[in-house]
Amino acid sequence: MSGILLSAVSLQRHYAKSDTNFCDFSQKFSCDIVNRSEYSEIAGIPVAGIGVAGYAALFLLSTFWKSRRETPTRMLAAAIGGFAFAVYLTYIEAYQLKTWCILCLGSQAVIFLITILSGLIRLSEPRA
Repeated sequence: MSGILLSAVSLQRHYAKSDTNFCDFSQKFSCDIVNRSEYSEIAGIPVAGIGVAGYAALFLLSTFWKSRRETPTRMLAAAIGGFAFAVYLTYIEAYQLKTWCILCLGSQAVIFLITILSGLIRLSEPRA
């Protein structure tokens, strides 16, 4: 749920009409700069919206479909995909925008932990 919350706040900041000081500390740490940059959308879809959808899918897998045999593998695959996307976005922050978003870094930490935990769950599954 923390990933959904972080992404939802980022999505709100993406569409906000005014600047805030919510997580803007300087030119180097500014959620508004990152969430309104040319990199904040892919094919017209806000990156933060993709995050909300991705975290929601992981939540559904981990709760409503957790008893299915294929769920650990699907969870791990989805988490790896989400983490790879987060690494790409972190690269954009570091080398293209040269500005960090605290919400984005928090989201990367969450998807990293989900990936690690999904891997551990997948490895602990008995082999068929």
